[in-house]
Amino acid sequence: MSLTDKAIEQIRELIRTGALPPGSKLPPEPDLAAQLGLSRNLAREAVKALAVARVLEVRRGDGTYVTSLQPSLLLEGLGGAVELLQGDSAALQDLMEVRRLLEPVATALAATRISEEQLAEVKRHLDAMREAHDDVERLNAHDAAFHRAVVSATGNESLLTLLEGISGRTLRARIWRGLVDDKAAGRTLAEHEAIFNALSTRDATLSQAAALLHVSNTEQWLREHLRSGEPLPFGTTVRK
Repeated sequence: MSLTDKAIEQIRELIRTGALPPGSKLPPEPDLAAQLGLSRNLAREAVKALAVARVLEVRRGDGTYVTSLQPSLLLEGLGGAVELLQGDSAALQDLMEVRRLLEPVATALAATRISEEQLAEVKRHLDAMREAHDDVERLNAHDAAFHRAVVSATGNESLLTLLEGISGRTLRARIWRGLVDDKAAGRTLAEHEAIFNALSTRDATLSQAAALLHVSNTEQWLREHLRSGEPLPFGTTVRK
């Protein structure tokens, strides 16, 4: 480990042990450096790195604080990274593979925990998708909301943040444009209906199977589109 990495780990350990709980203010830089046995420069670099990771928040004129440490905050950078990777076909396929590994299992878990109110929210977005027809913007918005509502029903915020980041708003929109152009939107809507119907019965195995079929078909569409060498919908060329 570099000296900076060691300094970062020392501050992380203070947070992990509760010596610096969420919302607490770090000591002034000279005091923090002395407490950890570091140079002021190393302490400053470690604080900068943890601020980039959203573990710390630097408030100008006030000091540096430990954030809430909520998964949604710490993992929110994932979505931005996914957007940047969408010009790389290998990275896109890797991301879709990760989604295929996680989302069906999350849907199965949701089936065992989903409330009537949460199920009604899923249905509301499904109904809106049916009404959208070939309006890609509306389809995309309610598709994302549909899956968010499903995964939210697990009660696992980390899982929700990971899957939202992996899906990628821009990629989802491009896929919907391609599905509409290929007249495959009806099939995809039917897959969403199958997920909802399985959730309605609280059948975890059936819910997982329905979600796996949906994500696998989307993944297959993307792979075939990338192999064709054509740009993704919305005019974005994908590097091979």
